[in-house]
Formats: sequence, structure tokens, C-alpha cells
Amino acid sequence: MAAEGPRSLFVLSAAAVSRSMAALEQDVWALPGGLLRGVLPLLTVFHLERAEAAAQRAGLSTQPIWRKLWDDVMKTRPPNSKNITCWRKKFLETFFSNVLHGVLDVSSDWRLHHHHFSPLLHSSPHVSQLTLCNMLQGAVELTAEHNQQVLENLAGSLRILNFQRLLSSDQSIRRSLVLLLHRLIHHGSVSQVSMYSWPVPDTVLLVLILSMSAGFWHSGNALMYHSSLCGLCREDSKAQSQKLAQERAERGCYGERERSNGANQKESPSTPREADMEVNGCGADAHLNSVLSRASSPLHNQACEETSSKVPCDHTSVEGGSSCVSEQLSCHHVLRKTRRRLKSAVGRKRRCLRRSRGPHGNSEDLYDFVFTVAKEHNSGLLNKNSATEGENAENWTSSSPGSLCNGHAGCKKGGSAGIFSLKAAHRFRSVSTLELFSIPLTGETCRILSNLLSSWVSLENLVLSYNGLGANISCILSALRALAHHSDCHLHALSVSDIFSHMPCTELVCCILSAFPQLHTLSVSFDLKNQLEGSRPEGNPTCSEVEIPESCLEQLEIRFPREPLHSAFLLPVLKASKSLQQLALDSATLPSSQELGLLLGALKECNPNLKKLSFHDMNLAEHQKEVLLLLQDPILQEITFSFCRLFESSTTEFLLEIINTLKRNSALKSLKLPGNRLGNHRLVALADIFSEDSSSSLCQLDVSSNCIKPDGLLEFTKKLEGYIQQRGGQTQFTHLHLFQNWLDQDAETAQEALRRLKAVCSVVSDSWDSSQAFADYISVM
Repeated sequence: MAAEGPRSLFVLSAAAVSRSMAALEQDVWALPGGLLRGVLPLLTVFHLERAEAAAQRAGLSTQPIWRKLWDDVMKTRPPNSKNITCWRKKFLETFFSNVLHGVLDVSSDWRLHHHHFSPLLHSSPHVSQLTLCNMLQGAVELTAEHNQQVLENLAGSLRILNFQRLLSSDQSIRRSLVLLLHRLIHHGSVSQVSMYSWPVPDTVLLVLILSMSAGFWHSGNALMYHSSLCGLCREDSKAQSQKLAQERAERGCYGERERSNGANQKESPSTPREADMEVNGCGADAHLNSVLSRASSPLHNQACEETSSKVPCDHTSVEGGSSCVSEQLSCHHVLRKTRRRLKSAVGRKRRCLRRSRGPHGNSEDLYDFVFTVAKEHNSGLLNKNSATEGENAENWTSSSPGSLCNGHAGCKKGGSAGIFSLKAAHRFRSVSTLELFSIPLTGETCRILSNLLSSWVSLENLVLSYNGLGANISCILSALRALAHHSDCHLHALSVSDIFSHMPCTELVCCILSAFPQLHTLSVSFDLKNQLEGSRPEGNPTCSEVEIPESCLEQLEIRFPREPLHSAFLLPVLKASKSLQQLALDSATLPSSQELGLLLGALKECNPNLKKLSFHDMNLAEHQKEVLLLLQDPILQEITFSFCRLFESSTTEFLLEIINTLKRNSALKSLKLPGNRLGNHRLVALADIFSEDSSSSLCQLDVSSNCIKPDGLLEFTKKLEGYIQQRGGQTQFTHLHLFQNWLDQDAETAQEALRRLKAVCSVVSDSWDSSQAFADYISVM
């Protein structure tokens, strides 16, 4: 009791200090470390966040306090909690999201509220990832006038913006989303936009997010924030205008500028004259002339590239699906048609504007802006019974709830959310990563995405997962071809996955690399083969005869829908990928040993830099010769045979050959053999890899899911200890993976084996219920 009294007195004193922090804050920060350690857990979030600098000076860590705060307030265990390096950031980021979406009441815990503490304002600088969902209530709240500083903080801290399970929204909500995206992407730091789980996407909303992520929007009067123009856009426009005026003054070209004003406007979308015209709503002609001037520029190649990036995917027929042939059009032919369509489109818009001009008119929809030309171009190639489809497509969003076509492009008030004019096609900063998960893309939205991708030079990583692309994959390929012509494009990673494959996986890989050989990482994955006959559009050529230029590919992953390896398609890919370092093949079937032999021969001949090779869920039981050849490779550093039935029908001789081969291989660092039914006796035999006469450099061994029991693991451990002792205690072996083995059958023996193993290497295991695998055990016996 004598020891308890002073501690209770100290706690009472610390509590009193925490209640008087408004007056004592600076004195508290100056306390010695021992006293400050006792005060910190009694502070509110407001003062705990402010105490970080003082705690560091005193050599104290606030991480345990933030972790306890997480447990007390969030009451959940975060995923991958072992990888969390800063619980302060983790708590405040989650706290921000929960408060924003109304799932956390700050009055539920005394540490969460303080009269100087604004939950969103004070936690926003710590938010690097944010998810908006459902009706986008979070976007409305963040763009409210009282949260202007919150939005400013997010513009500097936010890197990843996620959208999940969105629902259709009205005009006012879309307007809030426009303001949010403009600030966070165009004038902020968001580098990744991801969309998840949107079974029936609202096309207007989807196009809005995609287009603004690509950097498309109007920099002036069509975008307002609390009844005023975007201040950052206005400052940029003013700075550009002043810079341009200064350059012209230095050149003494004022007279020339007056004589060729229309031609000079193409140099900057924000010249003073054009800015005035936009404010007055009269800039359509000037912008059109600017676009056409660029199109007819004597810089032939540049014009071709700019125009090809806007040419949509053409259709041979409505029933036949899309066939992207824009790359086959000649440059001059495209430019002439583009000029006529732009004139026609703007002419119709003017008539619409004249009929509806008023003090609070609305401008056209974003959907109209980006794709008027694309829709008109497509409508001319559809069947003749759809003669009016171009006009219907152009005005499609006019009939959508919340979208109006009769607006005034230059009005400063009452602008519709998500709406701007064709004349105001300015490019802002765009994101570098776009991910679309479980969002069905129709032919229309695929063409829209294709148009955006074709000139999205800042995009580095594109993920298209379970979007139901089907034949519309050709639109994506067309966009990649157009993007490849931009010398400053940055795309280096592409991932395409879906339920049904429209063509053989290896053929799709050929198509992608022939369209965009600059890729460094490519992943193609499908669950099932498309069983529909005639699903390939007529006239769409296969890639079997397409010559693949030398590519920059370094990493290739293919998950097959239980289809043959198709070495005829894969071999040209390997030959063109001299820089390939990683290859992963999943669920492919091998019709014969010849297929795998051709693959290994090509790898040895064409890919001298290959370091990692992985086979998953492929039956290699009858390919023992090829397996041994791989294990002899002097270049490979990591080999994975995952669930490949290696020892399903093997003999003892095969196991001995594997061990002897590994003992002679000094290049291999990692061998992964999960799910190959090693059993106890084969595991014990593998310990010979580390014998005294071995030159193996193996560091990592994965024997997960191999029906290993505690007594077998203990015997392996003893044998390994003996070999290490023979080597004078020296070993390069550092990691052993033991997931999903039968270690629960004898807990005491398993604990002893694990304890002795951990003295030798790092052991990664789990507590797995082996009773679930009884059937597999019977098959091994």
C-alpha cells in the first residue's frame, strides 16, 4: 500500500494538470521526461497531438498512447497491424474518415473533444488516403464553406482518393465533387484515384471522375467556389498572361500580335483576351480556331499525335462489337474530319445557348465536352438506321437528372455541377495511378476511357479489374497505341483481370505489347474462358502474326483460365523482352512436355536477365526433366513451384536429383514449394541441401501446405542444426515458411521444433486447424 499511495497522488496531480492545459501547456512541455511520461496518457487528442515535439525532445515515444487510444476508441484490430509504423497517423487518419462519415461520435470519449479541437481540421494534415462512398456525403461536407481550411490541408497531404459503392447523385452533389476533385487533383497532391464495387455505375458520375482524374476541366468562370472563381486558377491565368505579355514586349511583337491574334491564342489558354472572352461567354470561336490552328500546324508529326489521341474507337457494326481502327486513318484525313465536326458541334451548341441564354444559365455537361467529337465520329460509322445517334449521344446528358444542356458557358453563377464547355478544354495536373475494380464498363464508357487514356501522358499505373470488357478491350488497345506515340508518356505498369477472357491470354499479351512496348510491368488474369461462339468481332485481326517490337518489359504475370500455354504466342513475347526479370505463370495447362521445353529454351536463349520464375497450380508431375533443368539454371535467383504436384507420382530418385542439383547451384537464393505434398520424409531429406559439402546459397525455403507434422519438423531441425555445426556455425539460410501445416497435432513437439528453428533462422508460421485437410492427408499416406 505504501507504494500505491504516491502513484495515486501523481495520477491525481497529472489529471489536474491535464484539465488546466490551457494555462499550463508551455510549462508541461518543459517538464522532465519522467514527469511528462505520466502526463501524456491523460491528455486529450488535441493536446496529445501538440505534445509530439516535446515528447521527442524528452526522448519519449507517444506510439503506445496512440495505440491504446485506437483500441479504446476504434475497438477494432486494423489489418496488417504489424506493419503500422506510426499509430499517431493511423489513428488520426481513421478518426478523420469516421467523423466525416458520421460513424464516430466525438462525445463518446472525453479524450476526443476539446473546445479548441476541430476534429476534421486538426486531423486532416495526417490524412494521406481517403475513401468516399455511397451518396458522396463526404464530398459535400468537405466543400462546405466552413471547411475551406480542411480542404486546403487535404490538398497538401492526400495522396490516394478512393471511391467505393457509389450511388447516383444529383446536380448539387456532383458540383461538390467537382470542387473537391479540382482542388485535390488539379491543385493538390492526389496521385492515385481508385474506384471499387460499383455494380451499376452512373455514367455521368463515372465520366466526371475519370475526366477530372485525367486533368480535364475548365480553369476559369465555369468553375466557381462559393460564388467566386477558383483563386488558384485565376492566379495561374494572371501569371501566365503577365509572362506572355512580358515575352512579347521583349520581342517587340505587339503589332504582329494584333494582326494574328487568333493564331497566337493557341500558345496559352489563358491569354488576357481569351480570359475576357470567357467571362463574357463569347470564347467559342476563339477556342475553336485555336484547336483548328493546332490541327493544321506544319508540325505534322505533333499534329498527328495530338489528333490520334482524340480519335475514338470505330465500330464496324453495332452487333459485331468494337474494332479500334483509328490508327489506320491517315493524319490529314483525320484532321479534315475533326475540323468539320468541331465546327458542327460548336454551331449546334451556339444555337442551344442562344435559345436558353439567361442570367443563371448552365453550361454543357462534362460528358458533352470530352466526347462530342468522338460520338459524332462513331455515329457516322454505325449502321445507317442510327442516323440520329450522334445528336442523341451529344445531348445524352441533357436528359439526365441534374444535367442541363441549355446553359451559358460564360456565366458566373448557377453553373451546373460537373459541367463545362467544349471551348474550355484545359488540361490540369492529373493523377499517375488509376484503378477500377468491379465497375462494369459499357462500350460507351470504354470509348470514353479510351479517349482519355490516349493522351494521359502522366499516367504511370493502370489497373482494370473485373470490368466486363469483353470485345471492348480493343478500345483500350487503341488508346495504348495512341499513347505510345507521345514521347513524354509515363505509363509503365498495366494490370487487366476479368471473369471471362475475350481471347487467349498469351494472345492478349502480344496485343498489349505490340500496342505499347514501353510497359515495364504487365499482369493479365482471367477466371474463365469465354464459351460464346463468334464472340470475336468480325474483321478484328488476331495478334498471332503481329510483330512485337523490342519491349521494356521487366515483369510479366499471366493467370490462365485453365487454357493451354499457347507457346506460339508466348515465345514472341519472350524474344521481344530482353529485359525480363520476373515471369509468373498461373493455372496454365501443358498439352505436352514439348510446350514447357520450348518455354524453357526461349527463357535461356532470350532472357538472360530473368531472376524470378514462378509456376502456380500447373501440373508438373510429368515434367520432371524440365523441373531439374530449371533448378540447374545459373541465373535464376528465385524459383516457385506452388501447388504443382511435384511429388505426386515421383520416385525417391527424383527427390535425390533435386537435392543434388540444389547443392551444386550457388545462384539460387529462394525456393518456394508450397502445396506439393512433401510430407515428413521429403522435408527431412531437403535438409541435405545445407550439408557441409554443399555450395548452395539458398536463403529462403517455403514448405507451406505440405502435410508436415511436428515430429517431421523436429527431425528436420535436428538435421539442420548438425549441418550448421559442421560448418562452424555459419549458414546463409535465413527464412523458413511453414504456413498451413499439421503442427497442431502435437503442440509440445511443435513448440520445441519451432524454438530450436528460431535459433537458426527466421520462422514464419501460423496456428492452422489441420482437421480441415484430413482428405489430403489420406491421399499422401
